[in-house]
Amino acid sequence: MGLLTVIRKNRQKEKEMRILFLGLDNAGKTTILKKLNGEDIMSVSPTLGFNIKTFAHGKYTLNIWDVGGQRTLRPYWRNYFEQTDALVWVVDSGDRMRMRDCKDELHSLLTEDRLAGASLLVFANKQDLQGSMSDVEIRQALDLDSIKSHNWRIWPCSAVTGENLVSGLDWVVNDVAGRLYYSSFSTQYNDQTASGVPVA
Repeated sequence: MGLLTVIRKNRQKEKEMRILFLGLDNAGKTTILKKLNGEDIMSVSPTLGFNIKTFAHGKYTLNIWDVGGQRTLRPYWRNYFEQTDALVWVVDSGDRMRMRDCKDELHSLLTEDRLAGASLLVFANKQDLQGSMSDVEIRQALDLDSIKSHNWRIWPCSAVTGENLVSGLDWVVNDVAGRLYYSSFSTQYNDQTASGVPVA
Protein backbone atom coordinates (compact mmCIF):
# COMPACT_ATOMS: atom_id res chain seq x y z
CA MET A 1 0.00 0.00 0.00
CA GLY A 2 1.50 3.31 -1.08
CA LEU A 3 1.77 6.42 1.06
CA LEU A 4 -0.81 8.24 -1.08
CA THR A 5 -3.31 5.43 -0.47
CA VAL A 6 -2.71 5.62 3.28
CA ILE A 7 -3.21 9.39 3.28
CA ARG A 8 -6.39 9.06 1.23
CA LYS A 9 -7.79 6.39 3.55
CA ASN A 10 -7.02 8.48 6.65
CA ARG A 11 -8.62 11.57 5.17
CA GLN A 12 -11.72 9.63 4.18
CA LYS A 13 -12.02 8.28 7.72
CA GLU A 14 -11.63 11.71 9.30
CA LYS A 15 -13.71 13.54 6.65
CA GLU A 16 -11.25 16.41 6.42
CA MET A 17 -10.93 18.98 3.66
CA ARG A 18 -8.18 21.44 2.89
CA ILE A 19 -9.46 24.71 1.47
CA LEU A 20 -7.26 27.54 0.22
CA PHE A 21 -8.57 31.12 0.38
CA LEU A 22 -6.83 33.40 -2.11
CA GLY A 23 -7.50 36.71 -3.84
CA LEU A 24 -6.02 40.16 -4.25
CA ASP A 25 -5.31 42.24 -1.16
CA ASN A 26 -8.34 43.91 0.42
CA ALA A 27 -10.76 41.43 -1.17
CA GLY A 28 -12.11 40.42 2.24
CA LYS A 29 -10.75 36.90 2.68
CA THR A 30 -10.01 37.17 6.38
CA THR A 31 -13.28 38.98 7.09
CA ILE A 32 -15.24 36.20 5.39
CA LEU A 33 -13.50 33.56 7.47
CA LYS A 34 -14.05 35.46 10.70
CA LYS A 35 -17.72 35.92 9.87
CA LEU A 36 -18.13 32.21 9.09
CA ASN A 37 -16.43 31.35 12.37
CA GLY A 38 -18.59 33.74 14.42
CA GLU A 39 -15.72 36.08 15.26
CA ASP A 40 -15.69 39.86 15.54
CA ILE A 41 -15.05 41.48 12.16
CA MET A 42 -14.65 45.07 13.33
CA SER A 43 -10.87 44.86 13.73
CA VAL A 44 -9.42 43.06 10.71
CA SER A 45 -5.92 43.95 9.54
CA PRO A 46 -4.25 42.91 6.26
CA THR A 47 -2.86 39.39 6.30
CA LEU A 48 0.92 39.67 6.01
CA GLY A 49 1.52 35.94 5.75
CA PHE A 50 -1.12 33.33 6.36
CA ASN A 51 -3.81 32.33 8.84
CA ILE A 52 -5.17 28.85 9.46
CA LYS A 53 -8.72 28.26 10.60
CA THR A 54 -10.07 24.83 11.51
CA PHE A 55 -13.75 24.37 12.17
CA ALA A 56 -16.55 21.88 11.66
CA HIS A 57 -19.04 22.34 8.85
CA GLY A 58 -21.72 19.69 8.91
CA LYS A 59 -19.97 16.33 9.22
CA TYR A 60 -16.69 17.63 7.83
CA THR A 61 -13.65 19.27 9.38
CA LEU A 62 -12.40 22.17 7.29
CA ASN A 63 -8.76 23.21 7.40
CA ILE A 64 -8.78 26.62 5.77
CA TRP A 65 -5.63 28.47 4.75
CA ASP A 66 -6.03 32.23 4.33
CA VAL A 67 -3.01 33.68 2.52
CA GLY A 68 -2.24 37.37 2.07
CA GLY A 69 -2.92 38.85 -1.36
CA GLN A 70 -0.42 41.69 -1.56
CA ARG A 71 1.60 41.63 -4.79
CA THR A 72 4.82 40.93 -2.87
CA LEU A 73 3.23 37.84 -1.29
CA ARG A 74 1.70 36.31 -4.42
CA PRO A 75 4.89 34.48 -5.52
CA TYR A 76 4.63 32.54 -2.25
CA TRP A 77 1.08 31.31 -2.91
CA ARG A 78 2.49 28.18 -4.53
CA ASN A 79 3.90 27.11 -1.17
CA TYR A 80 0.35 26.36 -0.03
CA PHE A 81 -0.98 24.35 -3.00
CA GLU A 82 -0.15 20.86 -1.72
CA GLN A 83 -3.19 18.61 -1.10
CA THR A 84 -5.65 21.45 -1.71
CA ASP A 85 -9.19 20.16 -2.20
CA ALA A 86 -10.82 23.49 -3.01
CA LEU A 87 -9.78 26.98 -3.99
CA VAL A 88 -11.94 29.87 -2.82
CA TRP A 89 -11.11 32.95 -4.88
CA VAL A 90 -12.37 36.11 -3.18
CA VAL A 91 -13.11 39.16 -5.32
CA ASP A 92 -13.67 42.76 -4.22
CA SER A 93 -16.76 43.49 -6.32
CA GLY A 94 -16.17 47.22 -6.02
CA ASP A 95 -12.58 47.17 -7.27
CA ARG A 96 -13.24 47.63 -10.99
CA MET A 97 -9.76 49.02 -11.64
CA ARG A 98 -8.04 45.77 -10.67
CA MET A 99 -10.45 43.29 -12.23
CA ARG A 100 -7.98 42.52 -15.03
CA ASP A 101 -5.26 41.80 -12.46
CA CYS A 102 -7.75 39.65 -10.58
CA LYS A 103 -8.53 37.67 -13.74
CA ASP A 104 -4.87 37.15 -14.66
CA GLU A 105 -3.93 35.90 -11.19
CA LEU A 106 -6.86 33.48 -11.07
CA HIS A 107 -6.24 31.97 -14.50
CA SER A 108 -2.54 31.62 -13.68
CA LEU A 109 -3.42 29.64 -10.56
CA LEU A 110 -5.64 27.27 -12.50
CA THR A 111 -2.68 26.10 -14.61
CA GLU A 112 -0.88 24.77 -11.52
CA ASP A 113 -0.64 20.97 -11.46
CA ARG A 114 -1.03 20.82 -7.68
CA LEU A 115 -4.42 22.53 -7.95
CA ALA A 116 -5.62 20.21 -10.72
CA GLY A 117 -9.17 19.04 -10.09
CA ALA A 118 -9.71 21.30 -7.07
CA SER A 119 -13.20 22.73 -6.74
CA LEU A 120 -13.34 26.48 -7.40
CA LEU A 121 -15.66 28.86 -5.58
CA VAL A 122 -15.53 32.52 -6.59
CA PHE A 123 -16.90 34.70 -3.80
CA ALA A 124 -18.03 38.01 -5.35
CA ASN A 125 -17.65 39.88 -2.07
CA LYS A 126 -18.82 43.35 -0.95
CA GLN A 127 -22.20 43.14 -2.64
CA ASP A 128 -23.51 45.38 0.16
CA LEU A 129 -21.56 48.35 -1.24
CA GLN A 130 -23.23 50.74 -3.64
CA GLY A 131 -21.80 50.54 -7.14
CA SER A 132 -20.35 47.05 -6.74
CA MET A 133 -20.24 44.82 -9.81
CA SER A 134 -22.87 42.10 -10.03
CA ASP A 135 -21.93 38.43 -10.14
CA VAL A 136 -22.87 38.43 -13.85
CA GLU A 137 -20.46 41.30 -14.54
CA ILE A 138 -17.68 39.63 -12.57
CA ARG A 139 -18.30 36.32 -14.32
CA GLN A 140 -17.68 38.10 -17.62
CA ALA A 141 -14.75 40.20 -16.37
CA LEU A 142 -12.94 37.12 -15.05
CA ASP A 143 -13.86 35.05 -18.12
CA LEU A 144 -15.10 32.26 -15.87
CA ASP A 145 -16.97 30.50 -18.66
CA SER A 146 -13.64 29.64 -20.29
CA ILE A 147 -12.65 27.52 -17.27
CA LYS A 148 -12.98 23.85 -18.21
CA SER A 149 -10.35 22.35 -15.91
CA HIS A 150 -12.21 22.88 -12.64
CA ASN A 151 -15.78 22.61 -11.42
CA TRP A 152 -16.65 26.18 -10.43
CA ARG A 153 -19.40 28.46 -9.18
CA ILE A 154 -19.58 32.20 -8.57
CA TRP A 155 -21.36 33.32 -5.41
CA PRO A 156 -22.37 36.94 -4.71
CA CYS A 157 -21.86 37.63 -1.01
CA SER A 158 -21.11 40.15 1.71
CA ALA A 159 -18.60 39.48 4.46
CA VAL A 160 -20.11 42.33 6.49
CA THR A 161 -23.74 41.20 6.43
CA GLY A 162 -22.94 37.50 6.07
CA GLU A 163 -25.21 37.20 3.04
CA ASN A 164 -24.66 33.96 1.07
CA LEU A 165 -21.47 33.00 2.90
CA VAL A 166 -22.81 29.76 4.34
CA SER A 167 -24.59 28.73 1.15
CA GLY A 168 -21.39 29.32 -0.82
CA LEU A 169 -19.39 27.24 1.63
CA ASP A 170 -22.09 24.56 1.44
CA TRP A 171 -21.63 24.32 -2.31
CA VAL A 172 -17.86 23.96 -2.25
CA VAL A 173 -17.93 21.43 0.62
CA ASN A 174 -20.54 19.33 -1.16
CA ASP A 175 -18.59 19.49 -4.40
CA VAL A 176 -15.40 18.33 -2.70
CA ALA A 177 -17.26 15.62 -0.79
CA GLY A 178 -18.78 14.28 -3.99
CA ARG A 179 -15.32 13.98 -5.50
CA LEU A 180 -13.29 12.79 -2.50
CA TYR A 181 -15.64 10.56 -0.59
CA TYR A 182 -18.78 9.52 -2.44
CA SER A 183 -17.09 9.08 -5.80
CA SER A 184 -14.52 6.74 -4.24
CA PHE A 185 -17.32 4.62 -2.78
CA SER A 186 -19.11 4.61 -6.12
CA THR A 187 -15.95 3.49 -7.91
CA GLN A 188 -15.39 0.72 -5.38
CA TYR A 189 -19.00 -0.41 -5.74
CA ASN A 190 -18.81 -0.49 -9.52
CA ASP A 191 -15.50 -2.38 -9.50
CA GLN A 192 -16.82 -5.01 -7.11
CA THR A 193 -20.14 -5.55 -8.85
CA ALA A 194 -18.46 -5.69 -12.25
CA SER A 195 -16.17 -8.49 -11.05
CA GLY A 196 -19.01 -10.41 -9.45
CA VAL A 197 -17.90 -9.67 -5.89
CA PRO A 198 -20.87 -8.82 -3.64
CA VAL A 199 -20.72 -5.56 -1.71
CA ALA A 200 -20.96 -5.96 2.06
